Amino acid sequence: MRDGSELVGWGMASGVWEALQMPIAVRIALSANGHAEVSCATSDIGTGTYTIMAQVAADMLGLPLENISIKLGDSTLPQSPVEGGSWIAASVSNGIATTSSAVRSELLRLAKQMPNSPFADAGPDDVALADGKLVGKRDASREISIADAMRYGAVDRIEQQKATTFADDGSRAHNTHSAIFAEVKVDEQLGVIRVTRVVNAVAAGRILNTKTASSQIMGGVVWGIGMALHEETLIDHNFGRIMNANIAEYHVPVNADVRDIKVIFVDEVDDSINPLGIKGVGEIGIVGVAAAIANAVYHATGKRVRDLPITLDKLQR
Repeated sequence: MRDGSELVGWGMASGVWEALQMPIAVRIALSANGHAEVSCATSDIGTGTYTIMAQVAADMLGLPLENISIKLGDSTLPQSPVEGGSWIAASVSNGIATTSSAVRSELLRLAKQMPNSPFADAGPDDVALADGKLVGKRDASREISIADAMRYGAVDRIEQQKATTFADDGSRAHNTHSAIFAEVKVDEQLGVIRVTRVVNAVAAGRILNTKTASSQIMGGVVWGIGMALHEETLIDHNFGRIMNANIAEYHVPVNADVRDIKVIFVDEVDDSINPLGIKGVGEIGIVGVAAAIANAVYHATGKRVRDLPITLDKLQR
């Protein structure tokens, strides 16, 4: 399709990334004043681990978000895998769920000791934590505040540390999936390529935080544009040295290269991958983006480029 002096093309591609999970340990220290400290040796490399940990802990412990403190990034804290591989959100969130369950069981034990306790015959699966209270799942009128249970048991602090592992017998494939749609405009005379629009639809199980997850996918799309059109390592074949080893000479996308990006999360329930149904959204953001752009360039120009990046000289061959 022609738009003035520009050729317009559309392309799509699909992406698949393995939904990995790693053994992890989490410690939770709950105080009688309704404050909880959640500790894990994992790190936050800008992907929102602090936010996710606080959010999941607040939900699991039935406490306000401001009552949650997060400690991470220290090897003296409970064991964690390295941050990467799209596995930290799923691993640490389910680790928090495991340890929160142990905290809930201890609170139930204390609550059962109280006179006329509404939970005298209740099991751990019969109760939940909500609004600073231990409440019955079937009858929300049955409740005891966390503070009262701990005060009666003469306990100032409940501390639990649990390790979480993920069973996988290999009978099921667990992956995140995406479909990427790209629009490009190619200057017919100069051969300059602009990616004017990208839509990335992702199925990644339960999305814990739409804002942070969208940011990760958008970042992946930007680097996918870089892979398709800009980034290339140049080697001096006489000396075997990289000639563009710094950011001044290694081309990456800048604001002017990035136009409209839309992220869509497809509702997906996966009850078998882990109790919370979480999959990672790190790497899936970039998978397939360069392919979609290359397909769009082919649609616009009729030139099939299989050697990235797609540069002017490759379109003129």
